[in-house]
Formats: sequence, structure tokens, C-alpha cells
Amino acid sequence: MSRSWERAVQRNSKQINKRRKKDGKQSLSSPAVQIDRFKGRSMIMPFTLVLLIIFYILMFKPWAADFNQSVGIFWSTVGCYVLLALFYFLRRPYLAVTKDKLETRKFAGYKTLKGMEIRKIVQMPGYIVIETVKGGNWVFSKLMNRYPIDAMAVRLKEFASQHQIEWETRAK
Repeated sequence: MSRSWERAVQRNSKQINKRRKKDGKQSLSSPAVQIDRFKGRSMIMPFTLVLLIIFYILMFKPWAADFNQSVGIFWSTVGCYVLLALFYFLRRPYLAVTKDKLETRKFAGYKTLKGMEIRKIVQMPGYIVIETVKGGNWVFSKLMNRYPIDAMAVRLKEFASQHQIEWETRAK
């Protein structure tokens, strides 16, 4: 099926499913889009925040008699830093590969790239770099974010061949 036809089918099935939901009927089974999601684990930012917390505690010495600040505010600030570190640890970075686009989450939000927006994909030991036509490159690292680079490389190679994207393998 052509892409425009697939989009038309998806749009029509959404409308029918909304109508069926209002009528209390079961929705039609929509064609499932295959999404390969490769999850990493953020370790650097939580570790840095924990080291910062330890630094603050050791520098301000809240147990000392001449502590000139509110103890409650100090410990609530430390608790907020612990929650922030936990948030960054549990919020896993990912790369989602579908039939026609790539998706990831950056600090500013969710980012997507279509096949025509990618100039080249470079695989290096421990890294995958997706060079875009416009904007910054996407870098996925085994060291920084614990991505499964080998599995990602296999799926991205298929994606590159489908969309005629240049694939480069470098030995550092």
C-alpha cells in the first residue's frame, strides 16, 4: 500500500472507532504499527546530582551548632535533589524506530525524524550517530546512556536501506 493510502485508512478507522465508542460498541482492530523501541538508562545525571547532594551536606554541615539557616528548608532542598535524581534515573531515554520515522526524547521534549530528514547514520564502537539535514546530530552512546548499540545498529541498518540513507561504519 502507498503511504497516502495507509494514512487515509488510518484516518477513516479513527473516525469509525470514535463513532463506535460513542455507540458503546467495540472498536475495530486498527492495523498495528510496528515500533522497535530501544531503551537506555541515564546514569550520569543522577550520579552527578547525588555527588552534589553529598557536597552540599558536607559543606554546610547541618549538624553543627553554628548552622545559620533553617534546618527544614535545608533538608527539603536535599530531598528535592534526591527526587530529581530519582526522576532522571527512572525516566529512561529511548530510540523508537517505526516504518517511516525515528523518535526520541530530548530535554526540550519529543523529537521525530522522517527518513528524508536524515543525511547519514554512522556506527562506531559504542556509539550511533544520526546526522540530520537540519539541526543537531543525534548521538546514542553505550557509555553515557546504556543503549543496546548492536541491536540498534541492526534495526537502523534496515531503516537506512529502506529510505536510501547513507550508512557508515567507523572504527574509532
